[in-house]
Amino acid sequence: MGNENIMLFYTHNPSKFAFSRDKSDFENYLSNLDIDYSNSENKENQRPFGLIGVPFDGTTTYRPGARFGPSAVREASYNFENYNLSFNESLDAIFFDLGDLEVIHGNAKKTCEKLQETVLELYGAGIIPIIIGGEHSISWGVISALKEHHGLEDITVVHFDAHMDIINEYLGEKLSHATVMRRVFDLEPKKIIQIGLRSASLEEKNFVDENSQKIDYYTSYDVKNDEKLIESIMNRIEGPIYISIDIDVLDPSQAPSVGNPTPCGLSSFQIEKFIKILAQKDVIGLDLVEVASKEIGDITSVNGAKIIHDFLCLQ
Repeated sequence: MGNENIMLFYTHNPSKFAFSRDKSDFENYLSNLDIDYSNSENKENQRPFGLIGVPFDGTTTYRPGARFGPSAVREASYNFENYNLSFNESLDAIFFDLGDLEVIHGNAKKTCEKLQETVLELYGAGIIPIIIGGEHSISWGVISALKEHHGLEDITVVHFDAHMDIINEYLGEKLSHATVMRRVFDLEPKKIIQIGLRSASLEEKNFVDENSQKIDYYTSYDVKNDEKLIESIMNRIEGPIYISIDIDVLDPSQAPSVGNPTPCGLSSFQIEKFIKILAQKDVIGLDLVEVASKEIGDITSVNGAKIIHDFLCLQ
């Protein structure tokens, strides 16, 4: 018997995100071949997404392991159904898992430069990037590409994190997981909105206060005390949005495997609500970073995969 009729119905590939198309589908998409990528009746109006992993943790200063984030999140994605009961939506978005960036371990700047070039290719092809880290420094590479392709004058960066990450220099480094939002600020987006904060240096607090026209921040206590206010702020955002999610924005009880766990964080319920609001806006890029899971079924990677799954189900 020949192998032309073999169809392995009951296998899955944990090296790519569940329900994603692969590189060959991506090449066909770019070639404008007549392939049905989606069951959606309105697929011609759907925006395509490209998922890239960045297994880099070269500036990690406490708990290492973020380089394992892309593989952990992908594996955890198989824990979810194609149908999303919370939103009554199926995952029929057009999205391709394009594998991992070849990072340069120990060199955040060169890694981000390579990521910038890669993301520019996606934007040039009309593909919206979804990046799985890796440590938070990689966000600078993605947003730098966005600036080169689109400009940032009308872009709001929505940043979920336990930490401000906006100190100018940390341990002698200008680009690290602790300085990434300062480098993003230097790129001059229209606005940075930080949500879920509960840790910052006095230098960072003073800098943000001095730049209150360009930076808004809301602590985890603000979210706890007036969740509706945070929802209304998100609802009022106009124009394109870039979303950066450090998984440590969640409480360590729900995301223990992170580089810098910080108590009194947000819940997965709250993140789900916020993603539902933002996903229905003009999101032109998203990154999920700082997952440092090394074990199958770790709740950190499951929550990380859920965020991406939720976002895509709402497209």
